[in-house]
Amino acid sequence: MQEPTLLLLTALADAPRHGYALIQEIATISGGRVAMRTGTLYTALDRLLDQGLIRVESDQVVDGRARRTYALSDVGRTVLAEEAERLRVVAAEAERRLAVVRPIARGVWA
Repeated sequence: MQEPTLLLLTALADAPRHGYALIQEIATISGGRVAMRTGTLYTALDRLLDQGLIRVESDQVVDGRARRTYALSDVGRTVLAEEAERLRVVAAEAERRLAVVRPIARGVWA
């Protein structure tokens, strides 16, 4: 799974959000490392809607502007949980392997 997809699904895991709130939440989740642009966001949201990973929670007009709120679908929740487990397994293996590597003599690594 690509990082933008992972971030979007994660941002929707605890609450439905509209576009601007998703951009803010993605920045928070990524520690400011990812600043998703509006065009990229809505292209990704359309793709995730087509894939059934998210759904439209509500459509409202706020101050004369349409505001669509998105939520994680049941399928999206399952996919996100599976991806989180996959990442957990890979991270645990990386940590295990890093712990095996230790200096043996004068800057030479085992």
